[in-house]
Amino acid sequence: MNNRAPNEARVIPLRPQTAPPRADGPVRPAQPQERAPRPPAPREPLWRDLVGDVLRRERLAQERTLKDVAESARISMPYLSELERGRKEASSEVLAAAAQALGLGLSDLLSLAQGELARHTLSHTGRSRTSPTAKYDGLCLAA
Repeated sequence: MNNRAPNEARVIPLRPQTAPPRADGPVRPAQPQERAPRPPAPREPLWRDLVGDVLRRERLAQERTLKDVAESARISMPYLSELERGRKEASSEVLAAAAQALGLGLSDLLSLAQGELARHTLSHTGRSRTSPTAKYDGLCLAA
């Protein structure tokens, strides 16, 4: 039987690689290449924040209280408050009830939230983005 290991262990250095020794001085650690820091990308808002903003703006425009809208929508007042503040993700049923209590359809609520997202994107990029359905505009899809 052979006592020698068939393969040698691979060593992974834990410290930065050192530059080869120079004839005129001590060994120096290799300097990492410096990169120019990139500015952080603007954070897109969360959908729940956009929907909550629309719900609150519509409620306030109608000069209605949280209690009034919550009772009309048959949801709790604290839950409606959390929706307006973007703290909770609401189901489509709850969103539809809240929208209906404000005299809106679910599609109206979602369209207003989408408009908010488009404005936010435009203000942070300085240009409009192409709609994902823009390439289909004007096309007639036959069944």
